[in-house]
Amino acid sequence: MNYFAHETAVIDEGCQIGEGTKIWHFSHIMPNCTIGEKCNIGQNVVVSPDVILGKNVKIQNNVSLYTGVICEDDVFLGPSMVFTNVMNPRSAVIRKDEYLKTIVKKGASIGANATIVCGHDIGRFAFIGAGAVVTKTVPNYALVVGNPARQIGWMSEFGMRLNFDASGMATCSESNEKYKLENKEVVKVNE
Repeated sequence: MNYFAHETAVIDEGCQIGEGTKIWHFSHIMPNCTIGEKCNIGQNVVVSPDVILGKNVKIQNNVSLYTGVICEDDVFLGPSMVFTNVMNPRSAVIRKDEYLKTIVKKGASIGANATIVCGHDIGRFAFIGAGAVVTKTVPNYALVVGNPARQIGWMSEFGMRLNFDASGMATCSESNEKYKLENKEVVKVNE
């Protein structure tokens, strides 16, 4: 075994777990999950069947990832955030064939107690504020907050707020990397 699993963690058959990953107390990794290298899965996390996690995904305590969720590399999932997988759940109606896919793209962060309604992807390096309820697709580098979530700005790859000048340029205050805002899209400028 090239990963760590606490003795109280339950890992079902058919899972692929990458080297250096840590799975903590009372977490349940359900059948056929794929978990990349160097992930950290906190206490009391449920990873439902067929979920895919890239490398270096950090999942805080009490998070539920339901079937249909894909997290790319370097994603951060804050405490008690949750994904859904059916748009109109009913206890007496079986809708397993209606699960919708949600992709959280590379470097995105989702804050504590946020809810991501299924079928709405989260863009690269997007930042979802604590308690937000995401009901539509979030662009790359977008900062969204509230219920329902609305975009209030842009974030750098280092998680710093970007302030664009009149020419559509911004510099990350931590990394000094430059970003360009054009046609409501942000791209990192390679110099």
